[in-house]
Amino acid sequence: MAALDDAALDLIFREARTRNAWSPAPVTEADIRAIYDLAKWGPTSANTQPARVVWVSSAEAKARLEPHLSVGNRAKTMTAPVVAIIGYDLDFPETLPRLFHNPDAKNWFGNPVHRETTGFRNGTLQGAYLIIAARALGFDCGPMSGFDNAGVDAEFFAGTNIKSNFILVIGHVTDENLSPMYPRLPFEDANTIL
Repeated sequence: MAALDDAALDLIFREARTRNAWSPAPVTEADIRAIYDLAKWGPTSANTQPARVVWVSSAEAKARLEPHLSVGNRAKTMTAPVVAIIGYDLDFPETLPRLFHNPDAKNWFGNPVHRETTGFRNGTLQGAYLIIAARALGFDCGPMSGFDNAGVDAEFFAGTNIKSNFILVIGHVTDENLSPMYPRLPFEDANTIL
C-alpha cells in the first residue's frame, strides 16, 4: 500500500485544526453522503458498525439541539453548516447477520456490559473516521463533548437504544477565534515499546 504524500498528511492531521467560526458555505446532502461513504470503510471489531449519526442542518433541527448545548459551545455550533450527533446503537448485534461472516456473532454480545463497551468503543472509532473523512474531502471539523447527553438522547434518539457520544460540527471555516495549535505529547511521554 502506498503512503499518502505530505500534503495529504498535513490536510488530515498536521495542519488540521479544531475550528470555532464558520463561513456561510453550505454542506450539502451530497457532501454528507460523501463523508459517510468514505468513513464507513474504517474498521470496527467484528464489523459491528454501531455508530448512528443524526445530521443536524436545518434551522428547526438546530433549535431542537441548542438548549442541550453548554453555553460555551452554542454560538460555534449554531453557526456551523451541519452538526453531526455521533451516537452508538446498543442494538448493533441485530445487524451482524448482514455484516459479519460468523452467523453466531450476534450471540457474542448478550452481556449488556460487553455490548455497551463494544458499542461505545467502536462508535467512537467511527466518529473519528468521520473526522478524517471530512478533512480528506476538504471540510473543517470541530468535535465537542460539551452537551447534555440525556437531553440530546431524549430529543433525537427517543424510542431507540441509541446513545449520544459526541458532537461534530462540519463546514468551511474562517480564522476568527482561531486558537493556536496546542502541543502534543512527544513519543517518549505516550509510548512504550516492549
